[in-house]
Amino acid sequence: MSSMGITENTATAPAGTRRQMRWRAGRRSGALSGERVTQQRWVRPALIALLVVTAGAYSWNLGASGYANSFYAAAAQAGTESWKAFFFGALDSSSFITVDKPPASLWLMALSGRIFGFSSWSMLLPNALEGVAAVALLYGAVKRWFGAPAGLLAGAMLAMTPAAALMFRFNNPDALLVALLVASAYCLTRAIEAASTRWIVATGALIGFAFLAKLGQAFLVLPAFAGAYLLAAPALLRRRLAQLCYGLLAIVVAAGWWVAIVALLPAGSRPFIDGSPDNSIFNLIFNYDGFSRIFGSGGPGGGGGGGSMFSGSTGILRLFNDLLGGQASWLLPAALIALAVGLWLRRRAPRVDRARAALIIWGGWLLVTGAIFSFSTGIIHTYYTVALAPAIAALVAIGATLLWAQRDALWARIAAAITVSGTGVWAYVLLDRTPSWEPWLRPLVLVAAILGAGGLLAAPLLGRFTRRTAIVAVVCAAVGGLAGPLAYAAQTVTTRHTGSLPSAGPTVSGTAGRFGGGLGFGRPGGAGGSSGFAGVPGRSGSLPSGALPGGSASSSGVGGALHGGLPRGSGSRQRFPGAAASGGSGAASGLFGSGRRQFTAGGAGNIGGAGDVTISRALARFLERDSARYRWIAATSGSSSAAGIELATGGKPVMAIGGFDGNGGELTLAQFERYVDKGEIHYYIDTGGFGGFGGGSASSTSAIASWVSSHFKSKTIDGVTVYVL
Repeated sequence: MSSMGITENTATAPAGTRRQMRWRAGRRSGALSGERVTQQRWVRPALIALLVVTAGAYSWNLGASGYANSFYAAAAQAGTESWKAFFFGALDSSSFITVDKPPASLWLMALSGRIFGFSSWSMLLPNALEGVAAVALLYGAVKRWFGAPAGLLAGAMLAMTPAAALMFRFNNPDALLVALLVASAYCLTRAIEAASTRWIVATGALIGFAFLAKLGQAFLVLPAFAGAYLLAAPALLRRRLAQLCYGLLAIVVAAGWWVAIVALLPAGSRPFIDGSPDNSIFNLIFNYDGFSRIFGSGGPGGGGGGGSMFSGSTGILRLFNDLLGGQASWLLPAALIALAVGLWLRRRAPRVDRARAALIIWGGWLLVTGAIFSFSTGIIHTYYTVALAPAIAALVAIGATLLWAQRDALWARIAAAITVSGTGVWAYVLLDRTPSWEPWLRPLVLVAAILGAGGLLAAPLLGRFTRRTAIVAVVCAAVGGLAGPLAYAAQTVTTRHTGSLPSAGPTVSGTAGRFGGGLGFGRPGGAGGSSGFAGVPGRSGSLPSGALPGGSASSSGVGGALHGGLPRGSGSRQRFPGAAASGGSGAASGLFGSGRRQFTAGGAGNIGGAGDVTISRALARFLERDSARYRWIAATSGSSSAAGIELATGGKPVMAIGGFDGNGGELTLAQFERYVDKGEIHYYIDTGGFGGFGGGSASSTSAIASWVSSHFKSKTIDGVTVYVL
């Protein structure tokens, strides 16, 4: 039975549902069946339009960001050159060391490169398609129980979330993670409908594959998913528990097959595992990319609370602060209100009530993931918030549908008015953090939200003007709530993003901790503050190991010397001299940004770095000499420098000693000497300890650099010291 877009079992439909569809002061005529036919006529064109616009936005000028995050770009390129590098997610085609994540997202980018030829466009295309798929799947999941209008609204809100507009045009693994989790939520929706074992197994398999994109973050949805199925599936408890066990088995198989292969293979038959000092995949899973992200200590991923450097102080308001607020929190207050109101509204519904099950699915996703992001003392980057976007969009769409169906009740109109006005006020606050950027938007969203809220309250009292007033109120509410994130998303789509710390939207002008307190510095690429870390101006000092996971910190930013700074092997966590902003939002005027971010770490002496990492043409030509005779054309300290050289030389393999943070794999001096004796490495490039975040901090890396400098002659090419081995 369809009731204003809410689809329910006839047996569980509450009494008076048809009556509640109409304003008491202005009832409409017409049968539900006619309404359903009318919907079907416009639904398909509307869905096609949504997906076409989303695809156009996410793929428009896709190559403008160059190689985006050069760390993952080099690994994707390596996957186009070597199937071994492809399988393991190695940074180089000779498979010396992996990246610091599993390779699922790299597989898709590398396959695209093999089909179309490797380029920025072919590398980023899978991520854009993942965004379109996520929008379509979210539409499907919400539509099944709440109707096409709710599904379209949810899909549109996901598409226009600034963090989504960023990540679905970038090459970090978050894009694939979100797409797979939305797909798993769709499968769970199908599973709950008929207590289907097949669909619950599909749900588990998708979550397991999401684990191969970004490890444990994929499991944050499990409490909500399991709880919803256990509560609402129309089957005996024994069967529901058995089916959940099948789903768990699917997770283990889908996530564990690759892990088992890597763990069981002899270390000499596979690359070193980046992020793991003991060359163990389990160290990467449980420490670097696991508990250290949450608790901030106990491994290279933690850094003793260094997460506040990138996402503000921990606390319940962290998601609303100057760093994270503009990424995905525009509709977060509305989503929380929708969750509370929806659960109260369905409090007496039967066990198998689908509306309540949906609220548990999406609400649990939002609350668990949001809590982890809010209270983790490890590293939380701003773009992680893309994982909240599907849940927020679904909850707002569901809440709007439930309240619309109850719109004849005063309490529902009051709840809707509070939600609309509160969303408009919050949008005003977020836009006020960039006061010089499109200042006309602030009064627009505020006035529109107030008019929308007033219209929703007053519509039933206006007699024959009820319908027109309701339409105007809905339009104003949409403008007040969606104009802000849409504008931010448009600016994000039309702005160049590179490096390991991308951030959506225009630059936040002030970073004092208005929410959560103690932020003390700008968003990546933000303005003001003393010279600080790459992409984090405004605070000097040292960053924790693993602070820039899956990316390159600025080894020597624009104007910074590659081989300057602290001496090799100092053992300290180092600052980056002359560091450039790492892919954050550069200052941009106008809705679509008149200027693009320029963070090219090129020119003489600059390799490694945060943006479009380049080396001079002269150095590239020098390194390519006789490259076919060597397994690696060069060795250098850190993945950042190695990735830049690989991209500049067309994918020639470079040995990244120490990996991302200087501790990956722990290559010993004796092992390095054997590689040199066998003639497998042509050159050694001295990065001065700044070849990657933490590059050169490991004792073995320092020992290798000292041994090379004392046994081989060097030459300087465009300011870069190169040893001929």
